[in-house]
Amino acid sequence: MGKPTRTSDDYDPEVLELFDAYVHGAIDRREFLRKAAVVTVGGLTARGLLPNYVQAMEIELNDQRIQGEYLNFPSPDNWQGYLVKPTDGAGPWPGVLVIHENRGRNPYIEDVTRRLAVAGFIAISPDALTSFGGWTSDDEGRKQQRTLDRSAMLENWMAGFRYLKSHPECSGRVGAVGFCYGGGVVNSLATRLPDLAAGVPFYGSQVPLEKVSSIKSPLLIQNAELDPRILKGAPAYEEALQKAGVEFEAYIYKGARHGFHNNSTPRYDDAAAHLAWQRTIAFFDKYLR
Repeated sequence: MGKPTRTSDDYDPEVLELFDAYVHGAIDRREFLRKAAVVTVGGLTARGLLPNYVQAMEIELNDQRIQGEYLNFPSPDNWQGYLVKPTDGAGPWPGVLVIHENRGRNPYIEDVTRRLAVAGFIAISPDALTSFGGWTSDDEGRKQQRTLDRSAMLENWMAGFRYLKSHPECSGRVGAVGFCYGGGVVNSLATRLPDLAAGVPFYGSQVPLEKVSSIKSPLLIQNAELDPRILKGAPAYEEALQKAGVEFEAYIYKGARHGFHNNSTPRYDDAAAHLAWQRTIAFFDKYLR
C-alpha cells in the first residue's frame, strides 16, 4: 500500500509516542523534532519522520482508471469535496464518504478516495477546512480544525452523505469510512443517518452508549493493539452494539498503533494496513452493492 520506505517496526517506541503527541497537538512541530532527534538512530533523522505524501501516494492523480474533480456541494458551510469515480464502465456506482483526520483533507485522504474509486466506488472526501481556503499543511490544519465547532462539522458531513446519495452516478447506497477524528465521525453518523448503508471507523472515538440504540447501519470497527485511548472504550461499545442488535465486526491489529493505515507516517504498519483495507473493501462490497 503506497511506497513507504519504513514502517513502525523501524522506529524506537519512544519516537512513535512523540509522533502521536505531535499529530494530536500535545506538542508542536519544533518540540517534536527536538525531542525525536535525541532518540533517532541508525541513519534516521527527525525530519525524516514527518509525513511524505509524494512517496506514499498509491494512486496517481492522472490514473486512467479514475476521474476526479473538486467541487462545492450543498452544505451549511459550502464545503468543498474531492469527488472521484471509476472510468471503467458506466455508473451508477455505490458511494463512499471519506472522512479525514484532525487536520483537514490532506494528500493521504485524497489518495484513499482514489483507492476507493479504483475499487469500483464513487467516493467523496470533503474538507472541513474549506472556510480557511482548504488544507495547506498538517501543522496549520491541526490548528485550524481545532477552532471549528464539532456539531457544525457533523452537519456538513451529513450534507456530504446526502449529496453523494443523491448524485446521479451513485446507486443510492452509501457508506462511510473515517480515520482518527474521522473514525469518530463515522460512529456519530451511524447514530444520525438511518440510511447509512455501512460504516468503517478506523481507530475512532466511540459515541456515548445511550446513543447506540439509534444505530441501524452495519459497522466494521478497526482498532490498533497499541492504542489505549481508543481501546479503553471499545469493550463497552461493542457490548452495547451487540445488545442493540447492530451488525458489526471488530478487529484489533496486533502490534499496530493509532494511525497505522496512514502510509505517509512512521506509525504505518504494512501488514495491518493491507489486511484492514482488504476487509474494508470486502465490507463495502457486501453491504453497498
